[in-house]
Amino acid sequence: MTIQKNKTTIAGVVLAGGRATRMGEQDKGLILFKNQPLISYALEALSSVCQRTYINANRNLIAYKEFGLVVICDQTQSFDGPLAGILTTLLHTDTDTEVLVVMPCDTPFFETEHLQRLLDTRAEHDADIAIAFDGGQLHPLFLALKTSLAENLQGYLASGQRKVADWLRPLKSVTVDFSDEPKIFTNINTSDELAVLEAQ
Repeated sequence: MTIQKNKTTIAGVVLAGGRATRMGEQDKGLILFKNQPLISYALEALSSVCQRTYINANRNLIAYKEFGLVVICDQTQSFDGPLAGILTTLLHTDTDTEVLVVMPCDTPFFETEHLQRLLDTRAEHDADIAIAFDGGQLHPLFLALKTSLAENLQGYLASGQRKVADWLRPLKSVTVDFSDEPKIFTNINTSDELAVLEAQ
């Protein structure tokens, strides 16, 4: 277990609010991988760097509450994408929380040390947001961002826009290079992918 070394007050959220259409609309966070719910890997990673962790979910709320954390639903019931989950979390964080760490529920190989790199790089550059990069593309659901961006994001979504990349573009951002270990971004979208990873 990594010892928390952050002086800034930090919250974390696992995004588990999507429809998971490629998984037959099963709730991905609750699917078992190596005998544990997929979301448990993200929760474990966040637990060492965050003072408080939230789960963003829109289904199976009772099951998610069994993890003993605050479960937050999107402000609408229309599955508006990951930014909706990030916004609703930002609006729920305490006023003393300065940074929110974000990761999806279906990437069991992204660990505490990777989250810490996001946090450290954002702090070093005093950036609005730190975004993970695998050497070839950005992974905009692995973020460390200032909670002061809530109003900015609220306005972006109110304008009818939903694309994560378009929201990030004008912000003061810094990328965090994980090109030495791109496999940490492996996510599970289909039953076939789950079966392959289970067999490894």
